[in-house]
Amino acid sequence: MGEVMEAARAARAEARSVQDYIDELPMWADGTHLKSAPMTGMQWFIWTLAAAGKFFEGYVVFMTGVALPLIVREFHISAGEKGIISAASLAGILAGALLLGGLSDYFGRKRMFIAEMIIFVAFLALLVLCNDFLSLAICLFGLGMALGCDYPTAHMIISENIPSHSRGKLVLGAFGFQALGALGGTGMGCLVLSLHPTLDAWRWMYATAIVPALVVTICRFYITESANWLVVRGEHDKAERAARQLLGRSPQYPQEVKLMRQDGDIVIADEPKHKASFATLFNDHNRRATIFASVPWFLQDLGTYGIGIFTPTILAAALGGGADHIRSLSDLISDGILAAKGAALINILLIVGILCAVLLADRAGRIWLQVIGFFGCALGLLIASFSIDFTGPAQIECIFVGFMLFNFMTNLGPNAQTYLLAGEVFPTEVRGMGAGFAAAFAKIGAVMTAFLFPILLASIGTRALLYGLVITSILGAIVTWAYRIETTGVNLSQIGR
Repeated sequence: MGEVMEAARAARAEARSVQDYIDELPMWADGTHLKSAPMTGMQWFIWTLAAAGKFFEGYVVFMTGVALPLIVREFHISAGEKGIISAASLAGILAGALLLGGLSDYFGRKRMFIAEMIIFVAFLALLVLCNDFLSLAICLFGLGMALGCDYPTAHMIISENIPSHSRGKLVLGAFGFQALGALGGTGMGCLVLSLHPTLDAWRWMYATAIVPALVVTICRFYITESANWLVVRGEHDKAERAARQLLGRSPQYPQEVKLMRQDGDIVIADEPKHKASFATLFNDHNRRATIFASVPWFLQDLGTYGIGIFTPTILAAALGGGADHIRSLSDLISDGILAAKGAALINILLIVGILCAVLLADRAGRIWLQVIGFFGCALGLLIASFSIDFTGPAQIECIFVGFMLFNFMTNLGPNAQTYLLAGEVFPTEVRGMGAGFAAAFAKIGAVMTAFLFPILLASIGTRALLYGLVITSILGAIVTWAYRIETTGVNLSQIGR
């Protein structure tokens, strides 16, 4: 019996978790270790494909702000229908995150990573062929479904395959492509309007994403499955093969991969497998994480998507345009180009903000950045509200300074950190479900804002609307601090244990 126990102890000493192998530091011949584990080609390939998905999200969602005036005029859309069109893709994100995001816990990270892009390409191709309001709303909703699935799936496909010490900057680096997509979407909208100044220019805007999205879809078939997910499923042999494929490099290290198991007398580091239900997110073990991941994200989406989508509309009015002076198609195109240029300039601060978040997330920590970011957003919106008291250049300066500060602070803090934290605070067996629920709950705020923003702008005015968003930003900082869970540098296999 003693020999059996000794063999079990030896096996435990030799076998390790997936994350231990990913985090392993290479050692020189003299016994000294490198300061960090270099990324393999497969790890960079996975990261690049995940970043591409975030780019398409920003590209399509923020392009809607430029395309919306053309769509409204072509289909003779009413104010209520305009709200539906604005909210359709966000409603799809909500449904996709809730209904599809959690499926990666059952079918695998890779399968859902591929499925979401197939759905995206299909609805994008159908979108450019739409000829009425209903088909347009359905296609935008379908695009949102794909993007919603991407929220938890892309995060997990990165975080479960990269070293712990660089998880924050790499996840946020990929997430930063959403800001590049926002800039690219408004910039492409401006370019298309300049080259093709017709009412159907919005179709060409969306069409520009079809071929790149198809290429990304094909490439996703060639990545490896998450070994962390395979271990939780009890498929240890597959997990070892996946880990070896993930960590393939020259010279090769580790030389072999032997994972902890639940076979015989050897016990894996993870908790025993069990079938998790949706109610698991609200048990005593996970409730704090669920609140922390969901509520601040909901509060930040109220402002981020409202300001992001309707920045071109607000700028068009502030710069002397707007519906009152539009009497021809040329007026509409001129306003669209002017507003798109202004929105693109403001969106540059999204990129600056995410770059700072990438640099600071693993140093300053997620919590402080999120709290400071929320207060910065409140200040930016407050400055923008002062524009109501001015006319001419002073009004424009207040709007630009306020919105640019908001965009910088939201991507430094809550827009970036809520996404990062939602994929970290849950244990592996419910990580997809938890991150999906958090994204879906957040998108309730985005849908509310997108649908109600044009109505509230007309009924209560810009000042009251901005004041309301100031309050929600401050509330977001308070909730973040009250329910904080710091995950900076923590091994994913230990989170939630």
